[in-house]
Amino acid sequence: MMLSQKQQGHLLMLLVMTIFGLNIPINKYLYANELLSPMAMTLLRMGFAAIAFWIVSLFTKKEKVDKRDISILAIGGLSGMLINQSLFAIGLGQTSSVDASIITTSGPLFAMVLAAIILKEPITTKKVGGVLVGAAGAIFLVYSSTQVVVPGQGSAIIGDISVLTAQLFYAFYLVITRPLATKYSPITMMKWMFLFAALIDLPIGFKYVAEAPLFTQPDIMPYMLLSFTLVGATFITYMLIPLAQRRIRPTTISMYNNMQPLIASGVAISMGMDRFTIEKLIAGILIFAGVYLVTVSKSRADLEAEGVKEGK
Repeated sequence: MMLSQKQQGHLLMLLVMTIFGLNIPINKYLYANELLSPMAMTLLRMGFAAIAFWIVSLFTKKEKVDKRDISILAIGGLSGMLINQSLFAIGLGQTSSVDASIITTSGPLFAMVLAAIILKEPITTKKVGGVLVGAAGAIFLVYSSTQVVVPGQGSAIIGDISVLTAQLFYAFYLVITRPLATKYSPITMMKWMFLFAALIDLPIGFKYVAEAPLFTQPDIMPYMLLSFTLVGATFITYMLIPLAQRRIRPTTISMYNNMQPLIASGVAISMGMDRFTIEKLIAGILIFAGVYLVTVSKSRADLEAEGVKEGK
């Protein structure tokens, strides 16, 4: 049975958020052990992705980018890659995983408002309800999970604000690049966005990369963890996001942020670090119900189609 466009979009975002969810504890490990700073990680991700996407583009169909779209790609690279990842990395290094997980639930709200302003997408009752239900599920999951407090990793207001601002810029990126996702291939979009992001970040982050303790220690495991972040959580995920943008709306894509604590909880259970409870089941149901409500809410295209039909 062939999957519909929307079903494909949901599967793509489920894969993306699974990788993102696994990447959070990996980054926390590297930061906690002072192997890499958030600034060094950001430049490594920007630089690796820029090089990787440009190499892949040599073996794919060439696409000419309109001059008026270059500025949108530049803004998208700054907001969705450089600023978003820098702020999230800084926030993750200063606040707790609990706070970071809760704050990420603000993403769908930002995306819904920005999509209404920029793309003229309607804010419907179902969409608002879905955002609130999904956020409630994610927050309930975080509070009902067994949390391990790590010394020095407590909540900090600067960290919380950094994570919150990162969600705003990620939502902005999803909204402004949505029209381009149907116009250009993911490779074309990403090679330009990551190039802009890497060039701007190079003079800022080079010092942090050069001084990173990671590259002066002999253990192979930290390098394997970094490889997962670079290849999986950067190259693969950002290649899949534009494919999802073609199939589902920005608010729906942003709703998948609520999946990250659910995925993290599943990993913890599988590793024996947490246990399955009725609270986790309820939280999972709420999260999926939220995604469903946003998905079935009417889009601008749906309302316009209904208007045309009624006018006939």
